[in-house]
Amino acid sequence: MTSTQRSDAPVKANASAEPFSHRLATVADDVERFLVALLDETLRAGEIARPPRLMEAMRHAVLGGGKRLRPFLAIETARMLGGSEEGAMAAGAGVELVHCYSLVHDDLPAMDDDDLRRGKPTVHKAYDEATAILVGDALQTLAFEITADAQWQPDPAIRADLVLGLAKSSGLGGMVGGQLLDLSAEGRFGAVSLDIDDTLRMQAMKTGAILAFSVEAGAIVGHADRAQRAALLRYGKALGQAFQVADDILDREASPEAMGKATGKDKDAGKATLVDRLGLDGARAECDRLVGICEEAVAPWGERASILREAARFTVARKA
Repeated sequence: MTSTQRSDAPVKANASAEPFSHRLATVADDVERFLVALLDETLRAGEIARPPRLMEAMRHAVLGGGKRLRPFLAIETARMLGGSEEGAMAAGAGVELVHCYSLVHDDLPAMDDDDLRRGKPTVHKAYDEATAILVGDALQTLAFEITADAQWQPDPAIRADLVLGLAKSSGLGGMVGGQLLDLSAEGRFGAVSLDIDDTLRMQAMKTGAILAFSVEAGAIVGHADRAQRAALLRYGKALGQAFQVADDILDREASPEAMGKATGKDKDAGKATLVDRLGLDGARAECDRLVGICEEAVAPWGERASILREAARFTVARKA
């Protein structure tokens, strides 16, 4: 399906019968094609030009890597509820572009100062810092453009709900605020000591908010009622927390080759993690507890939620 086609057909109901790894890879391929079409050289209505260097660097940041877990969660949640395939794809792509912008900025020398991302040079290394900053800016605004576009979301109430949710989860009370708290935890702005609650709050904002919204976006596209949205938000919040704890474990145990980026930097930088607070065994136990919350939250959907249950297990079992 191209970016100029729109379908209100529900996401295929038999997707849960596929093995999880195959389904994850299939959706990642679909998302990749959607993103490729968004980032081509074709001028869209209202655009004056697409500067070639900017487009090339945006494609470097977005294409050819990543599990696409965030759009996967949006698509699979909508599928479970019988929502629009095209609407779920566009909503998930919007979240993915915000995620990619955050990685570009997070890699900058003023932030985490990383040279590699997904096994290739970070944008500021492949191009320069100014280009990397503008890439992040462009990806963020493109995310909202897609999310607000009636081509993919004909219902104005759904568009408004998605835009508001994406803004809140990625902004000062979500991802961006969490990134500032993460820098603060390094002692950048003066001595600070975070306890477990402080660490959980920071992680819920920096990583968890966008992951939780990915699930909520699928619920919005799938016309979930209030009780269903509350259950799915509970799933998304637990999944986001589990993802971050698993990431902290991988930073201690995985090789740079497996991760496609430097590892061990969180400990060296003095970042606040639950591994520091609970130890590796305690962190693994916390992952198991959070997966249990995820499974309980989607229990009302029975077999239809099998992919979401497996997504929670995958989140804590992944090796990269």
